[in-house]
Amino acid sequence: MLTRKKPVQGAGVAALSMAALLVVGTAAEARPDLRKMTCGQAQAMVKRNGSVVFTTGTHTYSLFVSNYSYCDPGEQLFTQFGPTRDNPKCPVAYECREPLFERRGFRRW
Repeated sequence: MLTRKKPVQGAGVAALSMAALLVVGTAAEARPDLRKMTCGQAQAMVKRNGSVVFTTGTHTYSLFVSNYSYCDPGEQLFTQFGPTRDNPKCPVAYECREPLFERRGFRRW
């Protein structure tokens, strides 16, 4: 008479947990650190990829975009500066933000 062995349930859960940790670890490592790049390298990376999420500090990150197509309706492009290896205030690319005031009907000059 043959007996069937029960599958070990703990091993499956452990393997799944390890796979999830690897994915999370890889995602965090994949984000480029703006502070370790030169200003030119950061600008070229955004231009090449269209949008990049850079690590900007110990616990901070930010999205940099190359053009308006990455913005939601109603948002505008604003120059976004970041700390690079060679420039503490490098104009890396743009960020999408809602304008503080609408431009319609407001004429300054």
